[in-house]
Amino acid sequence: MAVQNKVSLPVIKRLPKYYRYLTNLSADGKEKISSSELAHMMGTTASQVRQDFNCFGGFGQQGIGYKVDVLRTEIGKLLFGDGERLGTILIGAGHLGSAVSSFISRDTNGYRLIGVFDINPDLFGKEMCGVPILPLHELKAFCEEHRPTVAVLCVPRQSAMDVAGDLVSYGIQGVWNFSHYDLSVEYPGLTVENVHLGDSLMSLGYRLRNKDQ
Repeated sequence: MAVQNKVSLPVIKRLPKYYRYLTNLSADGKEKISSSELAHMMGTTASQVRQDFNCFGGFGQQGIGYKVDVLRTEIGKLLFGDGERLGTILIGAGHLGSAVSSFISRDTNGYRLIGVFDINPDLFGKEMCGVPILPLHELKAFCEEHRPTVAVLCVPRQSAMDVAGDLVSYGIQGVWNFSHYDLSVEYPGLTVENVHLGDSLMSLGYRLRNKDQ
């Protein structure tokens, strides 16, 4: 599979959606799909679908369509590599952290939760999805021993600011960030996926209040 130069972020962000729809199609017994059919499901155009796939060398022949299972497998390789799950730590064992850790642990999404950290002594020794909750001051030693690749931040903005520099120095390469602090501004070499639940909720509110515009 030949990747054409550097793939743009919007294309990358569409890959999981393609994968999700193809997984559902496969489960329903669908064997082939055209770019037009897939575009209709994605809310885009057939041309956009073909352009997206051409970034990776293309997955089918024009006029013939795509084999669902083959296309799903190829996109899965792009998303999950060779199948080795990325070692992941989570910081912030509150309600949000609990929900996120459950998602990471039960979903086949390419990550393996290996450590959970918090500052609340009442949580130390308890488990989250089978992983012991450790004091935050043990983070450095843990990272030196286990070499995690990804950190998930489920903490307030100030706490994220306080720990971000340490994470970078401990070798963390990517952050799934639920705080309201944009780490990528201060740490441009870090791969960051920001999740702003409030933004999504406000967007929904706007669309509901402006249906007729």
